Amino acid sequence: MKIAIYARNTTDNVSEHIQVLFNKLKEYKTEVVIFEPFYHFIKTKLSVEGNITTFSSPADLKAKVDYVLSLGGDGTFLETITFVRNSELPVLGINTGRMGFLANVAKEEITDAIDALMNKKYAIEQRTLLQVTHPQNLFGEVNYGLNELTILKKDSSSMIIIHTFINGNFLNSYFADGLIIATPTGSTAYSLSCGGPLVMPGSQNFVITPIAPHNLNVRPLVISDDNIITLRVEGRSPNYLLSLDSRNVVIDSSIELTLQKAEFCIHLIQLENQNFYTTIRNKLLWGLDRRV
Repeated sequence: MKIAIYARNTTDNVSEHIQVLFNKLKEYKTEVVIFEPFYHFIKTKLSVEGNITTFSSPADLKAKVDYVLSLGGDGTFLETITFVRNSELPVLGINTGRMGFLANVAKEEITDAIDALMNKKYAIEQRTLLQVTHPQNLFGEVNYGLNELTILKKDSSSMIIIHTFINGNFLNSYFADGLIIATPTGSTAYSLSCGGPLVMPGSQNFVITPIAPHNLNVRPLVISDDNIITLRVEGRSPNYLLSLDSRNVVIDSSIELTLQKAEFCIHLIQLENQNFYTTIRNKLLWGLDRRV
């Protein structure tokens, strides 16, 4: 068994729980491939022994490991995806951060999670990706996102206008602070905080959510993910911020963006006691009486 580990250099990732992880992997005589900057960060802080190597690029992982572990919160998980790409490697998120919709294994559950992984007691859930295309190749080779693409105002407090088309048909000109195009996975992220709906993974939809729209009757819209979305932006400022998951670029009004479903999916590991219903119920505190 060969497992890759991606993590940021944070104090949460040198805790006793992470030591338990490495001890457990050593117990199973697992070959461990650690993200190189993270390995240099932890090697004097934790006891990392056994068959250990490092990786620094997606090519180091593809077809060379069996699983990928992401240690951190959902932001770290999104960074992990930029290394996994279209390799179809199964990814398990261990939450050492905060919310953890994607990284949904609690650090106290690490021992049970590794046992389940080694004994193949899990399911694979395929998650849709959103791909953005533009002649300038704005995001390089990683032109896809698991959560969302967001257009935001940048240099002015004035609203921007996002002209939106579906399969070439005009949908709306959104007068707003910005616009979010989210996948079902991203429906629990920025879109949710802006009033967007929760969407089940595998529902084959995108959510279009305006950010602080000027017209209060403009609401989030759910569309099928087999549609192609085109966006054009204008406003008083010459520049706008474009964000694809955790990656940002500055664009101007000359840029027209095309969004569609990517040709590949990300494979998430769901352990036997995990599912989307359990995750949202726990993270959003559904069914709990908070009255004192």
